[in-house]
Order: sequence, then structure tokens, then C-alpha cells
Amino acid sequence: MSDCEKDLEVLRETYKSGKTKEESWRRSQLKNLLRLLEEKEDDIFKALKQDLGKHQVEAYRDEIGTLIKTVNYALDGLKQWMSSKKAKLPIAAFPSSAELVAEPLGLVLIVSSWNFPFGVSLEPIIGAIAAGNVMVLKPSELAPACSSVLAKTIPNYLDSKAIKVIEGDYLVADKLLQQKWDKIFFTGSTKVAQIVMAAAAKHLTPVTLELGGKCPAIIDSLSSSWDRKIAMKRILSGKFGSCAGQACIAIDYILVEKAFANELVQLIKLGIPNMYGENPKESHSISRIINRSHFLRIKNLLDEPMVKASVIYGGSTDEDNLYIEPTVLLDPPVQAAIMTEEIFGPLLPIITVDKIEDSIEFINARPKPLAIYAFTNDEALKRKIISQTSSGSVVFNDTIIQYAADTLPFGGVGQSGFGRSYYNAMFEDAVLEDNDADEPSSPEENDAKNENIEDNDTINDAKNDANDPHDMNEHVQMPLMQYHEVVDEQMSII
Repeated sequence: MSDCEKDLEVLRETYKSGKTKEESWRRSQLKNLLRLLEEKEDDIFKALKQDLGKHQVEAYRDEIGTLIKTVNYALDGLKQWMSSKKAKLPIAAFPSSAELVAEPLGLVLIVSSWNFPFGVSLEPIIGAIAAGNVMVLKPSELAPACSSVLAKTIPNYLDSKAIKVIEGDYLVADKLLQQKWDKIFFTGSTKVAQIVMAAAAKHLTPVTLELGGKCPAIIDSLSSSWDRKIAMKRILSGKFGSCAGQACIAIDYILVEKAFANELVQLIKLGIPNMYGENPKESHSISRIINRSHFLRIKNLLDEPMVKASVIYGGSTDEDNLYIEPTVLLDPPVQAAIMTEEIFGPLLPIITVDKIEDSIEFINARPKPLAIYAFTNDEALKRKIISQTSSGSVVFNDTIIQYAADTLPFGGVGQSGFGRSYYNAMFEDAVLEDNDADEPSSPEENDAKNENIEDNDTINDAKNDANDPHDMNEHVQMPLMQYHEVVDEQMSII
């Protein structure tokens, strides 16, 4: 038996013991995770700086701070999430009762990515712990310092018989995928997601895929100069401020009316040096590209002749330091790789359209993105974007804030992923909800049931209850529907 198989056997035995189902165990593990984040903050900062060049402010905002908030949210909501939920039955089942009981799935595999190595590793762990599962975390080998911190610290803070960290490259990941799991969470590329799904299909294992895609930002011709300046700050932050654009929800490209394009370009040309200095390479606020392979991939997108000709700002690169300057392009060829592949780096194409409403058609002609951003005060345009597009989330007048929204599930649709992660949505993704019906069995109870069925008042009451939209069970979901997250920010808030 391999070490991996031995680890999984320990996890299965732990789950069989039933201790992870106890609220006390879940709560203690969440508190220990909170302690890890607070006591190992410096180690996390150093690892993120070493692997990605992340500034401490960015590291705390996007990873440590968000995780602390998530743990506290889980601790506050745990008792309610674990509670059974009453469910309604048809009048024919009277006087039976029914409820939904949250049951852990069991053995969970979490395969995380390198761009937010603590965030996308520990967020699923929070949900899996809250749901009462045992789990294996496979951190990304492309962020080795962060992977090492996770592997060394987690066993010292969390139950090592219920939570394992297994490091390694794609060969280790492949061995893990050959095992039978009760749930797989994967964060990464669409290409690797196809491999994960194929492996999961052999055991009919449910998966949650958090992928990415090309997230557009629609920029309306905002009425005031103040709104335009605020929008520009948020756009630049949403593109370059999170891991130098190496984020699944970073802006991938901008859509703007031709009539407003020149003004937008001027705002960007002023905005980048205002935020990052005249020489952004010297700024500590911009992360570096993760490795040489990804550096060359991004550089190749930029080096296509027709693409290079569209550069209006930036464009310099430094392979030795894995640095690519924040770069803006105006109307690169839409058939070029920069407009057909996820950029995942500090290149920002601007695509012009005749009318801002044409942006919707442009977006719909491409795979469904993880997020759509739109800067507009036009309520009619907002409604059109929500009703006529499909994406994991829609954010108005801001960027990437949906990642930290406590009450919103996070995830994609189509090629940008499926399933929802983070917060109580992660809890719901990591449990089964048993249908538990309590049926009367004695003759007396059955007689009472039949008598009540003939009672017109009872029937009418049941009909009224069934037709009351405010009394629907909150956990009943429509399986053929998916939901936009919609966040509408005010432009006047800086």
C-alpha cells in the first residue's frame, strides 16, 4: 500500500468514527484555522512574496484577511447550517412531516491553484470542515514556498487524521485522481478541469470547478468627470491590482463605445502612473509573473505583429525578473490569441463598439465568463446586461468585490466552471441533504389522515400554504437554472 493509500485509509477510518460530524469538532478546527492565520501571518507574507512578489497589503486583502473573515462567518453560521430544515409535503401525505438533514459527503479532494495559493486552498477547507468532511489538500507545485508553508503548518493546527496535505507535481495529482472520492474541488484551467472531470466520471464523483475565462468590463460614457475617475481607479485595480492580472476574476478586456474610446485611453494613460509610478517595474504594488513558462505565454500573446501594433501604453518585458509592464492595447484583432484565450496577465485590450448595447452581443458570441463588470449609471442597460447575458457574477461600478461578499456564492457557468464555492455555499456543496419523511403507520393515524383529507378547511389551508411564495423552503433549488451574482456599487463611493 502506497503512502497516499495509507493516508486515505486513515481519513476514511476517521470519518467512519463519526467525530467529524460533531459540531464541537467542526468548531474547534475552524478556531484552530483562525489561529493558524493569525500566528503564521509573517510566514504567509514571506511565501507570497517569494513565489509571486505580492505586497503585504495585497496579500492580506486578498488572502489572509478574506480567510479570517470567512472563518468567522462560518463560526457564526455553523449551528444554523447544520440544523435540519423543515420541508412541505402535499396534502395527500398529511399528517406526515418531512425535513432536510445536512449530511457530510465524506472524503473530499481539494486541488488548488498557484495565483491565490492560500485563499483557494483554505477557502474550500473551511467549507469542508464546516460540513463535517475529511479531506486531502493538493496545493499547486508552481508556488513552492506557499505549498511548503501549508504542508508544514496545517498538521500543527488541524486534525492530522482528518485533514491531510499532499505535495507534488502533476504525477501526484494524477495518482490522487485515480482514487475514489466523495467530492472533488478543483481550481485551475479549463484544460486541466477536463482531466479532473474525466477521472471523477469513473466513480461518478461530483465536482466543483472554479475556472476562469475572459471577464469583460463594459464602460459606458459616464456623465461626470468624477464618475470617470472613480471608474478608472477601480478598473486599473481590477486588472493590475490582483496578482498582476493573474486572477480568474480579473478584467480580461474592456468594451467601450468608439466615441468615448479616446477619452478612456487618456484616463488610463494618466491612471497607471498615478497608481504605480512612472516606472511600474520599481513599484512594490505589482506582483510578478509566476514562472518563465507563464511569462513566455503572455509575451507570445503580445508579440503577434498585429497585436503589437495595437499597443498604446506599456509593452516592455523583463524575462530575468519575470516582469511584464502594465500594457494597454486598442482594438487588437479579435481573432488573435489575445482575444480568444484567457490572458491571465497584465495585458488590457480595449475593444470599441458602435453602441454600448453592442457589448452584449460581443460577450454572448464567446464562452460564458466567470464575471461581467459594467460601469454605468443607466438602469436600463444594467437590466439588459443581467437578463441578456450569462456569467457567474455581474458587478456594476466596481471590480472583484464579489470574491469577498459573505452572502453570495462564488462560481462560474459553462467553461468558466460550475458548482459554487466559499462561505455557506461551500457548506452546501460539501453536504448531502437527506430527505427525511416521517410517515404515520398505525391504523388510528391513517384514519386521522383520511379524515383530515376530507376536511375542506384543511385542504384549503394546504392550498393557500402551497401557493404562498413567501413560505417556500429556502433550500429547494431549480436544477435547470443558474443564478447571477449581482453586485451594484455606487460610483460616489471611493
